[in-house]
Amino acid sequence: TVSCADILALAARDAVSLAAGLGKGIAMTNQSLYQVETGRRDGFVSRASEAEAHLPSSYANISALKANFGAHAIGNSHCFSFDKRLKRYRGKGGIDPTLDPHYAIKLISKCRPGNGTTTGMVPGSSTTFDAEYYELVAKRRGLFHSDAALLHDKVTRDYVYSRLKSPESSFFADFGSAMVKMGKVGVLTGKAGEIRKNCALLNR
Repeated sequence: TVSCADILALAARDAVSLAAGLGKGIAMTNQSLYQVETGRRDGFVSRASEAEAHLPSSYANISALKANFGAHAIGNSHCFSFDKRLKRYRGKGGIDPTLDPHYAIKLISKCRPGNGTTTGMVPGSSTTFDAEYYELVAKRRGLFHSDAALLHDKVTRDYVYSRLKSPESSFFADFGSAMVKMGKVGVLTGKAGEIRKNCALLNR
């Protein structure tokens, strides 16, 4: 008997493993990324609004990121998620000084008002799960203000720069360890919750 919560945790790991392996042309098995601990039970409440309420803003500071486990490595973003960094920084106008000006100019040329444009969160590596993100953050080319925030804290700043000197395999190991730890936060086990017969519906 496998819960929907376990299926989701396994699917998330497998999707990341696929993005890493295909993007780099390397052989990576799901298990080599990290082992998913199973035994979760399903809750009685599933609301998108609950998840959204705990996702940090793209303008979040380092305290908010630490409190809400904020991070990203793949995907695209709409321009409205970062456009204040390009023209209305802190309501005063101008470009965010923590953003590389050459990168900012490229974003400005792409994000025309009202065109609904999206751009890669990690330019050149937005569909590949890898450590390229840290190189861009170190060059002040992180797309979001929350990316730049990593350089404003000693612990996260040191980690960003350590990634530039470490093999990518060590990043995968760190990621796997973090995912296992986060998989234990608020988890339901024992007799708590239920095992849903249909993942979209409560049993009762």
